[in-house]
Amino acid sequence: MQTPYAFVVELDQPLPAALDALRGALAAEQMGVVSEVDVQATLKTKLGLDVPPHMLLGICSPRIAHDLIRQEPDIGALLPCGGSAIEHEPGRTRIALQDPRVIAALAANPALRSACELARAALRRVADRLAVTA
Repeated sequence: MQTPYAFVVELDQPLPAALDALRGALAAEQMGVVSEVDVQATLKTKLGLDVPPHMLLGICSPRIAHDLIRQEPDIGALLPCGGSAIEHEPGRTRIALQDPRVIAALAANPALRSACELARAALRRVADRLAVTA
């Protein structure tokens, strides 16, 4: 499944297992999770809201990030690639991975667009790997 801005995969797994599967699929592409925000805990603490388990993820490939920053130092404002994982019903997790073409569409630099295409291909393969385990 894909939205105009993300690759989306539904997994028949609780959030922790889905995150482990995601990390494994990312590692196969020499990518990883570099930051995590626990949305469930944050909304409970800050607003007193009870929401399903939900994580916002910063996903990065050091090689691709280096290529992007080398071409356009200010692109760091848009890195790393965004992702999220939400256990929207018990034992069922939806993972969304930002499509780097969203960033590429803003860039006039052809080399930047090329690096975004490399990232897009890698994240598409990650989504495809996850879909096999769904």
